[in-house]
Amino acid sequence: RATMKSLRFISAEVLVSNAELARRSLGSVAHNLFPLLFKASYLLERGEVIHDLVENWPLADFNMGELLGTTVDYQEDLSRRTCSVCLESCLTGLRDYVLHHPSPYMKRLKVVDLTGIKDVEVQFCECKKTMGRWARTQLLSKLCLELLAYLQQTERNPGAFGISIDVLIDLFVTERNYELVVQALLKKCCCPLKICCVAFRSDNLALQKFFYIIKLTDPSLLRKLEIVHNVRLEMEHLEILFNSIRFPLLMSLTLPARTFNVRRFTAADERMLANVGAKMGEMTQLTELSVPFSVLTGRIQKLLSPLKTPLKVLDVSNCLLNHDDMAYLANSFHAHHLEALDLSGHNITDLYPSTFFKLLSHSSSALRSLTLEDCNIQDTHVNMLILGLSPCQKLEEFKFLGNPLSSQALKHLFTFLCELPMLKNVEFPVPRDCYPIGITYPIDDASVCRFDHQKYQSVAEELNLILLQANREDVKASTPLFGSYDAAVQETNNELGAYLIKSFKETLEKFTTSLNNMS
Repeated sequence: RATMKSLRFISAEVLVSNAELARRSLGSVAHNLFPLLFKASYLLERGEVIHDLVENWPLADFNMGELLGTTVDYQEDLSRRTCSVCLESCLTGLRDYVLHHPSPYMKRLKVVDLTGIKDVEVQFCECKKTMGRWARTQLLSKLCLELLAYLQQTERNPGAFGISIDVLIDLFVTERNYELVVQALLKKCCCPLKICCVAFRSDNLALQKFFYIIKLTDPSLLRKLEIVHNVRLEMEHLEILFNSIRFPLLMSLTLPARTFNVRRFTAADERMLANVGAKMGEMTQLTELSVPFSVLTGRIQKLLSPLKTPLKVLDVSNCLLNHDDMAYLANSFHAHHLEALDLSGHNITDLYPSTFFKLLSHSSSALRSLTLEDCNIQDTHVNMLILGLSPCQKLEEFKFLGNPLSSQALKHLFTFLCELPMLKNVEFPVPRDCYPIGITYPIDDASVCRFDHQKYQSVAEELNLILLQANREDVKASTPLFGSYDAAVQETNNELGAYLIKSFKETLEKFTTSLNNMS
């Protein structure tokens, strides 16, 4: 169904459809119409017009999330369109705003907020070419350095140095764009466009480089910190980070796999864990924590109890939690505030069913997203699971890939899921009876695709029919075999793959050297 457009928006579309006419008309357009023209240009992918609008922006603020979000004239939210043509035109227009000749006293723009752009899997822009978070980081850094070099090499427009525009952005840094971003951050004080990092993601980066660049970002402004793949951060490094840098506004923290490992815990490790927990407790804004694949058996309370504000998002997937950990979570003040919870990789139905369902009960008034992948949920557990999920009336997302459930059990579960009024997204496993007899769980990557695809398709159609008959066409049900879509991983997968091959090669070389030395 097409989104309704106001007469004003239709008129704006007509104007921006002709780039030359739009350019000639900008001088006589009322300032409050620029946002309308910008969204119309973005919808039609009129790169030239977007550039000219930003170059001549007459307002003090430029907020991408608000400009592209739901508006009175056109209610469709365009902030999920990371169209390369539009975003590149926008950023080059911002550079040319600084270089534009009119007096700097005529220029009102003070803040550009790029944080409202959302990277999603399916793009609806016609060009189908996206500019993800990594590429936006790359381009903005490049433009800042080019702008600074141009202003320093020419005597034209010396007033441009009097312009100061804060550009709020979510930075995404890997080994490949590290040097460029570092240079842009080092020269930030001299550049009219000042990169203000609100969220920072680091993948595939040497630890020493991470420590260096994180200080350049101005950690006092940071609200979200993601340290993810191939950053070899361990607990002692995390303690050094928190002891040397304060993050007063940090709301969300994601740590790499195996940051914590209690299997080798000594008295010094216990002290470090307590210190890390205490430092996290000083982060009074922290409400989201992700520590997947760490070994935290029996230590969840020590890590989380110092927190003074309740967590809304918690990912402790594959952390080998025991009964005491689950009992703490179920009875902690965090339980009543959790909006997203990931307990993947834990045998919840056998190890601690009562405490798990107590946790579900306490979090039911707030819980919006629940992930229980590879939790050994079997057919005999479905009725118990339905009982536990029944109070979760605000649940919007339920992911339970990798569980050994039959087609019949899935149909039973889907019949119940239709009753959850807010549910929008379900990720369900390939039914156990679609795999060869004797398959063991959790299924390894080599075997995950070895199922009867025709039978699976038939079951998937039956499950969608259950949704359809219950008038729940609003629910999207899917089976992403290798996990949910991750825009950041998708954008940098070539670099990530190359890094893994390099690491494997180095490991083989060390192994060969060791064998030769033994010989």
